[in-house]
Amino acid sequence: MDNQNSNFNFKVNLKKNFDTGSYTPGASKLKQALWHLTNSIFFKSKLIPFSSILVCILKIYGAKIGKEVRIKPGFQVKFPWRLVIEDNAWIAECLIENLDNVTIGANCCISQQALLITGNHNYKSERFDLIVKPIILKEGSWVGAGSIVCPGVTLESHAVLTSGSVATENLEAFSIYQGNPAKKIRNRI
Repeated sequence: MDNQNSNFNFKVNLKKNFDTGSYTPGASKLKQALWHLTNSIFFKSKLIPFSSILVCILKIYGAKIGKEVRIKPGFQVKFPWRLVIEDNAWIAECLIENLDNVTIGANCCISQQALLITGNHNYKSERFDLIVKPIILKEGSWVGAGSIVCPGVTLESHAVLTSGSVATENLEAFSIYQGNPAKKIRNRI
């Protein structure tokens, strides 16, 4: 019974003391609401199958996007104003939870159902403090289908995170990583 009471007290304290610190989304409540509506209509619904229109909408909301970028229907991003995509990147139906900045380098590929997460919580803190860190995908890196990139991770030039893997630490250039947590399995040729 003591363990149940302890768990209950922790949950009650968590609700009372939850802390996001000085974090702000980086846009007004109005801009956030408009993005939420736009996102639901044009991105989540997959109503617009044309990459050029999706790119244009993202730019209107502050995303910095280079030339010849391909974005597939079903792509999701939390805050486009915290997104940079360089030339010739290819982004499938994936989710970018970018509470912090996400930079996608030139010639990168993000495959279907991949997840990039820039925020998490400190489970050791009673206040469950919010922790946010940027994600950087350098030129030519590839995030495989169904894989996850965690807060603060950098994929160096031409690194590969294979399907279903979880990157919790930086990936070396021209290397292939696999597993949970992802470990280097070989060099990329």
